[in-house]
Amino acid sequence: MTINLSRRRFFAASAAGLVTSGLSTKVLASEDNAIHWDKTVDFLIVGTGFAGLAGALEAHYQGMKNILVVEKMPTPGGNSIINGGAISAAGTDMQKKLGIEDNPGLMFKDIMHHGGHINHPELARKIADESVANYEWLKNEIGVHFSSVYYHGGHSVKRSHGVEEKCGAGFINPMLAKCKEFNIPIRLNTKVVDLITNEKGCVLGVRVETHYRNEKGNGTGFENIRSIHGVLIASGGFSQNVQMRMSHDPRLTKAFGSTNHAGATGEMIRLAQRKGANTIHMDWIQLGPWTSPDEKGFGKAPLFVESLVGYGCMVDIKTGKRFFKETGNRKERADAIVALGHPALIYAGAANVKNQVPKTMNAEMLETSIKNGVIGKFDTLKQMADFYHIPYEALEKQNERMNGFLKNKQDPDLGCKFFPDSLPNDKGPFYAVRLWPRVHHTMGGLEINDKAQVIDVDGKPIAGLYAAGEVTGGVHGMVRLGTVAVADCMIIGRTAARTAAVFKGC
Repeated sequence: MTINLSRRRFFAASAAGLVTSGLSTKVLASEDNAIHWDKTVDFLIVGTGFAGLAGALEAHYQGMKNILVVEKMPTPGGNSIINGGAISAAGTDMQKKLGIEDNPGLMFKDIMHHGGHINHPELARKIADESVANYEWLKNEIGVHFSSVYYHGGHSVKRSHGVEEKCGAGFINPMLAKCKEFNIPIRLNTKVVDLITNEKGCVLGVRVETHYRNEKGNGTGFENIRSIHGVLIASGGFSQNVQMRMSHDPRLTKAFGSTNHAGATGEMIRLAQRKGANTIHMDWIQLGPWTSPDEKGFGKAPLFVESLVGYGCMVDIKTGKRFFKETGNRKERADAIVALGHPALIYAGAANVKNQVPKTMNAEMLETSIKNGVIGKFDTLKQMADFYHIPYEALEKQNERMNGFLKNKQDPDLGCKFFPDSLPNDKGPFYAVRLWPRVHHTMGGLEINDKAQVIDVDGKPIAGLYAAGEVTGGVHGMVRLGTVAVADCMIIGRTAARTAAVFKGC
């Protein structure tokens, strides 16, 4: 079907980027009745990570029948499927069994403190308050299997709940299985190229490029999809978009790699901006302090390193001395390593590795990382020093001093937090990882309220448009604490579905 437009309306549509040549004969106008819809659904979600799948599943639980998830990449999961495989929750049954005292108030305090109090408190409060209910939903409704509770830098207590799989697939695969069970289709290689609105600015649906392959535009055509209850943007951040991140932080050139998958390029933020959406905190871009220059991407080093925060010793390779507290938050540690101008090293003895690393890595992951040279294994401290060209006498003296701190559970030098089960690193073999930060998380994005509605530049909700996960800003402020984002994605994604369920349409 081809729509005939007046000359004035045709040029208005062209200026808005709604007229395409060659690839489609369909022309869009601003009025709903002038749009040819190829498909109509109850609720449309953009993205197949934690936020998108949680939103899709919650939409089903809210009674929506015709739900569609679109994903531009050839495989589902985005960054979520390759992440570290743990979620923050404050006051769970697992914590209580381990004697860990925690509550939503303490979690909220931690999020706000490390976020520099520029967080939007109503969002941070929501994540903390709903963290346990979300954990229980995952365990009891979705079938996620949790296996451990451990510490991430910046938290007051151990509240990162790890899954058996030791990676994000432990969440994503059960969620995908539920989508299949509920007949929620997921269309891969389908890229959203426009948000379609009516004359009032209400989001009616999306225009997608089908069989999308890459940014060169090798798709096979376009479709317009109407979504009665609105559109949820859950497409992730922009860590892989060097130009976009440099416009907010010019220091983050292509010299800094990224832990993210290739699709984290932020185009949905720009599409929403063109419809009047406001953005916040865009210049707060987090570097991961636990990545290694000895592997690419996210890799396996972060799983090893974070398990030893509060148990291992982090030193400057050139001096053999500690330079920052090992339990500092991500920004603090990353900034300290970058300030050195060269990689740092974190290491631990056999006892701490044996007790802590199994919480984040299985035996196969550990052995493979050793064989690949990402994790070094040495019989003695001297062997480790020789391999990394560390001044041995300085390292030996530093190690003895650190072991005294570990015994006494106090660090008068740098204020590191130690745990009751931490042990001195006095016996080999010693395990070590070189550290150099990579761009990991964009704390800024679309502004939302606590109903997950996208807010426009005038401070008002854009009807029919929702957002969740890393595509949004506000929850984390200056610094995102480890595993809080997983809770953020799922809680806000589910909130969006509940809000959409009662939306009457444009």
